[in-house]
Amino acid sequence: MAQFDALLKPYSLKHLTLRNRVMSSSHEPSYTQQARLTERYVRYHVEKARGGIGLTMFGGSCCVSPDSPASFGQLACMDDSVIPEFQAFAARVHEHGAALMIQLTHMGRRTRWDVGDWLPPVSSGSRREPAHRSWPKEMEEHDIRRVQRDYAEAVRRCREGGLDGLELSAAHGHLIDQFWSPSANNRRDRYGGSLANRMRFGLEVFEEIRKTVGDDYIVGIRMSGDEMIEEGLTPEDCLAIARAYAASGMVDFINVLGGSAADFRSLANVIPEMWSQVAPYLYLPSAIRNEVGIPVMHAGKIPDVATAARAIEDGHVDLVAMTRAQIADPHLVRKLMEDRVDDIRQCVGAGYCIDRIYIGKDALCIQNGATGREQTMPHEIARARRRRKVVVVGGGPAGLEAARVCAARGHAVVLYEAQAKLGGQIALAARAPWRESLSGIVRWLELQARKLGVDIRLGTSATAAAIAADEPDAVVIACGGQPCFDDWLKGSEHALSVFDILGGRAQPAPTVLMYDDNGQHPGPSCAEFLANAGSAVEFVTPDRLPGEELGGTNIWPHMRNLYEKGVIFSPDLRLTEIYAEGEKKVAVLRNEFTLREEERAVDQVVVEHGTLPVDDLYLALRPDSVNLGETDLAALLDGRPQEVRSNPAGRYQLFRVGDAVASRNIHAAIYDSLRLCKEL
Repeated sequence: MAQFDALLKPYSLKHLTLRNRVMSSSHEPSYTQQARLTERYVRYHVEKARGGIGLTMFGGSCCVSPDSPASFGQLACMDDSVIPEFQAFAARVHEHGAALMIQLTHMGRRTRWDVGDWLPPVSSGSRREPAHRSWPKEMEEHDIRRVQRDYAEAVRRCREGGLDGLELSAAHGHLIDQFWSPSANNRRDRYGGSLANRMRFGLEVFEEIRKTVGDDYIVGIRMSGDEMIEEGLTPEDCLAIARAYAASGMVDFINVLGGSAADFRSLANVIPEMWSQVAPYLYLPSAIRNEVGIPVMHAGKIPDVATAARAIEDGHVDLVAMTRAQIADPHLVRKLMEDRVDDIRQCVGAGYCIDRIYIGKDALCIQNGATGREQTMPHEIARARRRRKVVVVGGGPAGLEAARVCAARGHAVVLYEAQAKLGGQIALAARAPWRESLSGIVRWLELQARKLGVDIRLGTSATAAAIAADEPDAVVIACGGQPCFDDWLKGSEHALSVFDILGGRAQPAPTVLMYDDNGQHPGPSCAEFLANAGSAVEFVTPDRLPGEELGGTNIWPHMRNLYEKGVIFSPDLRLTEIYAEGEKKVAVLRNEFTLREEERAVDQVVVEHGTLPVDDLYLALRPDSVNLGETDLAALLDGRPQEVRSNPAGRYQLFRVGDAVASRNIHAAIYDSLRLCKEL
């Protein structure tokens, strides 16, 4: 398509020819084992190569020194044993026509002292790093020389490992930019003070690298165009740094981002999510590209191919990173080349992938159950040997994914949805402030289901009789869940749910107690909705913090907005009872530590306590099913078909997915359906 020609043109980076301008920037999905590559890690990148990408970068924060430990699942490049692993990895990516590079770094103070070998963090100065709470040792001259040699040796291993090149991280508050930034560098020697002095350490790193590997190997740098923090590097500072490093002749490309990552606020800014506009920092690489004579790359919420193409066509960048976009759909480029733009599963900016990393888990896409699971989950659904009739009940994410996958298998699929539109709980979540883009998940699933011929019956409640009339071979119950407080909350009849507020069944009252013992998005989202409507809100939770299960890129916009709206936070309090007193509702709260009780008199009490399955239809269908509703977990985990036949008189297989089983989240709902239905 002519609209995307600029994106699909080859590009020459030094001696390397990339088949197009689309790349995936360095990031760490935490698929390692003991800081080494795994088959899972390799397949994650090979899938992008199969999908048509020009350049994929791995090893976000790959460590070069022992006092920069692999503390959050990243790789290490500290000895020659990585060389054959890199060679095998590169060969597999090259086989599919893509280039492979790595990011190397020393984290400096941006780590902890009580992990790895328990070595003290080192940095340009002794100032504490807020996010990791570490007090670093100010580097002495011998530390500086040692780390510079470590960088050079790591680069040698990458070259001998057959990688096409690499970048050094001088972004996100790593060691090189800790020397650059006045926020971290308070030295008084030749590595501190003036900007020229603060640039010295990084330039010496490149000098050591070039002595070791020569000038022909591709080595670039990743840096910020504006740190956007107090005492941080300004755009003018960053432009001066870019000019100096480009003029040195030792740097082959500059990969520019916006922001830093010193604390929750700056972390959220450096990885903009759905609360942000599209491509918010594109002006930063554009300004640098106008001043340097080397290639410039950029990553920063570029979720769609139209925005990416304009970034290239208008001359802002030479290569555009669509990193999270390809977590959502690693076949993005191939679909673009095949004129199938509508089939691209577009990133909605939920931040589920990166936020999992910041709470010690592996990266997963909120809407793609196959990403990161390429060993067991398909991105392309294989056709079944025999066409069957499948009925799906429920048009939320679980039901839509079940319908899509079954139809892609070649089955005849009917989907019942009682509401007039699809979406389930996503339709509620998208009504919350700044969360509307979640509806993109539903739009893509619905489009794919309709393209595959799914018979979607909106505004139609499924009954046992109606399903029997369809004569299905399999029934998938995806009715979701409903809030229920009856089993634990005395006076629950006086409570409202998030569903009541966001669904419009109840209007916000002047004073509201928002109680959340779930710790995920619904509670803070509802509190924002209430506050925006003018309610005076107190947010109460038995947890130590509001939104305790949310990661760094999502907790910040929630908390910023709630504070700005004057919401009061009361942690460590458990709701035990609600009773009426005149026109007011009185909430009885018990302190989790002292067990002392206190009360609040408010107009409304809204409770977020997850959901219980809507299971009436499932229970009605179970006696006539061949498996009596049982899912063979061993077969499910092994990727084998479900073959339980415990009821010889049964007429169909019966399964449940998503919140119709238990209260979880969007990703769990979609993953449930993918791994079950890919074998139906």
